[in-house]
Amino acid sequence: MPAESLQPHRVAVLALEEVTPFDLGIAERVFAAAKDSAGRSLYEVITCTLDGAPVSTDAGYRIHPAYGEDSLVWADTVVIPTPNGSSAIRDGTLQPALAHALTAAADDTRMVTICTGSFVLAATGLLDHRPATTHWSYTQHFRSLFPDVELLPDVLYVDDDTVLSSAGGAAGLDLCLHIVRRDHGSEVANRASRSCVVPPWREGNQAQVVETPVPEATGSTTGPTRQWILDHLAEPLALPDLARHGRTSVRTFTRRFRDETGLSPAQWVLQQRIARARHLLETTDLPIDQVAGDAGFGSGTTLRQHLRAAVGVSPGAYRRAFRHEPGDFGSRSAG
Repeated sequence: MPAESLQPHRVAVLALEEVTPFDLGIAERVFAAAKDSAGRSLYEVITCTLDGAPVSTDAGYRIHPAYGEDSLVWADTVVIPTPNGSSAIRDGTLQPALAHALTAAADDTRMVTICTGSFVLAATGLLDHRPATTHWSYTQHFRSLFPDVELLPDVLYVDDDTVLSSAGGAAGLDLCLHIVRRDHGSEVANRASRSCVVPPWREGNQAQVVETPVPEATGSTTGPTRQWILDHLAEPLALPDLARHGRTSVRTFTRRFRDETGLSPAQWVLQQRIARARHLLETTDLPIDQVAGDAGFGSGTTLRQHLRAAVGVSPGAYRRAFRHEPGDFGSRSAG
């Protein structure tokens, strides 16, 4: 959808039994914060249930959205947040009315799941032979119920064009911001992230943090060095130099860095360089070689290799997609 369109993209958030309230509010919070340069809303978000009746939450209270099943037909995007009471999680089944409604909506609607919402979509068969993810603690159970789904258990989110899925609730924030970025570019997504006070972008293939031990409370952190890295991305960033900046040994720095980010220093630096390059491609007319230099890749050839590996397109194609028709291409962020 072009960014200048006056018709907001319509998003329906489907609340099912024992929904997690935090996850239920993610889509509305992020998409409502997405506005164009004139301050106009780019998305219209409503919350619905299948029959318009109240549903329970897993927090001990009930909610009563004002909309019902018709919202799934009205919507351009349907979001399914964590449905803890769904039979899809217990045994892989769905009530026929829900399965029919989702299958019918999926004909021309983008489908998005947060956390175990992927169980619901998998139970309809819509994820068969497609990549998807879910919360790390449910991966073995998911595989046992839905062997035909290409489950990617160690990523934050998966973008497979019209079907997108995320891991836990915080990864749902990342996925919704990714969708805004895909639809309207980095400037809109960055404004939305600032409004929500969350990081503007985490690549989908970043690992889920699985029971990572909390680092010892030594008062030491790699945070200042990470900020220093962002201020010096165009320069060579050798691991010994990073450890020296952090005033520790290479081994200790690497361990602390992974504890705090879930990534090695090299992986994190690469992600930040790709993010910088994408931002420059979207927002400037700088030559490709200059974008590569400013992002720390050194040459256009190196940038092309890394950008194609990350999002599947060349720098030129990426720039054309965002400068003319946002959303022209979708990246499979976990692949």
